[in-house]
Amino acid sequence: MKKFKVLLSQTAVNELENLPIADKSRIKLHLKELEDNPFRPRPKADIKKLSGFSKPDLYRLRIGNWRIIYVISENEVRVTEIMQRNKGYSWLE
Repeated sequence: MKKFKVLLSQTAVNELENLPIADKSRIKLHLKELEDNPFRPRPKADIKKLSGFSKPDLYRLRIGNWRIIYVISENEVRVTEIMQRNKGYSWLE
């Protein structure tokens, strides 16, 4: 099976660095799992293609109160945003 390379934007890196240690560890674990399959939802990690966006398609990985927004390009997963649930998606418009 094809492995994906997970790349974080500078914004995502900054957001990840500022998280509490427990949340940071949990998110890193789920980001690592994206290498195997960035499309398949799994326990405690709900993946959904965001509607209303095209080229590139945006995906959302839900981990508790955290949301990871990413794009899949060939064999790369590009994480653009790590945010809390209450931030919402209005910034994407």
